[in-house]
Amino acid sequence: MMLDQSQTKAAAERLDVEPVNAARMRKPLYEKRRKIFPKRAEGRFRQFKWLVMLVTLGIYYFTPWIRWDRGPHAPDQAVLLDLASRRFYFFFIEIWPQEFFFVAGLLVMAGFGLFLVTAAVGRAWCGYACPQTVWVDLFLVVERFIEGDRNARIRLDAGPCTLEKITKRVAKHTIWLAIAVATGGAWIFYFADAPGLLKNLVTLEAPAVAYTTVAILTATTYVLGGLMREQVCTYMCPWPRIQAAMLDENSLVVTYNDWRGEPRSRHAKKAAAAGEVVGDCVDCNACVAVCPMGIDIRDGQQLECITCALCIDACDGVMDKLGRERGLISYATLSDYAENMALATDSGAKRIDPRKVRNADGGFADRVRHFDWRIIFRPRILLYFGVWSLVGLALLYALLTRERLDLNVLHDRNPQFVIESDGSVRNGYMVKVLNMIPQQRTILLTIEGMPSAVMRVSGHDPEQGRSFAVSVEPDRVTSLKVFVTLPKGRLAEAEHGFTLVAEDLSGEERDVYEASFNLPGGSTR
Repeated sequence: MMLDQSQTKAAAERLDVEPVNAARMRKPLYEKRRKIFPKRAEGRFRQFKWLVMLVTLGIYYFTPWIRWDRGPHAPDQAVLLDLASRRFYFFFIEIWPQEFFFVAGLLVMAGFGLFLVTAAVGRAWCGYACPQTVWVDLFLVVERFIEGDRNARIRLDAGPCTLEKITKRVAKHTIWLAIAVATGGAWIFYFADAPGLLKNLVTLEAPAVAYTTVAILTATTYVLGGLMREQVCTYMCPWPRIQAAMLDENSLVVTYNDWRGEPRSRHAKKAAAAGEVVGDCVDCNACVAVCPMGIDIRDGQQLECITCALCIDACDGVMDKLGRERGLISYATLSDYAENMALATDSGAKRIDPRKVRNADGGFADRVRHFDWRIIFRPRILLYFGVWSLVGLALLYALLTRERLDLNVLHDRNPQFVIESDGSVRNGYMVKVLNMIPQQRTILLTIEGMPSAVMRVSGHDPEQGRSFAVSVEPDRVTSLKVFVTLPKGRLAEAEHGFTLVAEDLSGEERDVYEASFNLPGGSTR
């Protein structure tokens, strides 16, 4: 249903807004920041951004408070980077220092995941899930709540320094600082028991490094999220300059469809009555008003665009008011855009609706638009997804098959051997048994090879033998001093060394270490 003339005029009324970051104007190398006052958008993409913001902030702030029972000998915090014990706990997963390849693998997956998303849907990470975007959205919520929407904030900023202005600015920056403090505080809770650390922070009993970390993160969150905003994405972040290598003609990006919108006119009815050809764009600048980066998407793809799609919501709202079809600004690929441009100028016509195609009789029929599977099934996407999947499967296999018992043996350097009074030769070893479960276990240490050799464990049974049962601490490294002695007449047995075996008496886990045995005369066998 078409709107009456007054409604149409109101819907097409031009907003008094110009792009801050104009693509058609060459800027100096150093330029004073021009403030951006984005208008609040309404629509499906804005709702999706609200959802992403709530989920990501919820994960960040509340994860340290989730408890996970690992038994009496391990911390009960679900996600914890325990630097003191050199452990990383993630729910039922525990990562030891020698298993750092899991962290490296996750970083590789994150990198290729970012490449994959960018190649498919442009800077979707920047527009929805980047921490800078999420915290800027949160700060803008506070700013709008206190100072009002775009026009009210512009008037307040340009107005004189009154008591109302001072009160609103103080309130806004106070809440911003509170959010920044909460952000810094939440970060350090990942490195220690959250309830205990919070109590120590409040009672001023926490270590100095905790207060220093909170102060640094508070300052960075406040400055980057509140004072610099779009400058971080434009000048500090390297990804806008890298993303061009990730995109091709089949990548989905936010696009102004000028084959439909041009030429623009704020007086479409008058132009139509005069026989002029006009597009659907009424030059209302609604897309510019909602852009958090202050750009005009109608100038084409720009470095500052973070693909947040708020301009799509704003334009769709105007099209709804004018009774026209949505999609003047939409997610589109370069190849689809070029095809539409060709249709729009078909047979030299001044303007043809690209949603229609020419029939054999010269008439036009509706053009059926289907999802273009080339967006997904193309070499670049398949390559990124393949690497991402292979790394993920390798990490999963390593996680499911890893042993929770590890044995490390270090031969004594000084002395390398000791000749006893009866002529036998003794070698000393520092044996470290890693019990990587939060339960105390009894481990049987056994010598294999060198049939005449005997072993003695310092601090245990003084008698010598071929095997010893030792108790190891839960979730700890147990260090043992082990002496292996070979009789005088059996030194030839040391030619191939021996094997030290650690075996769990209550389970099936075992680990082995091939050790050498040093002899007099500087020879090592």
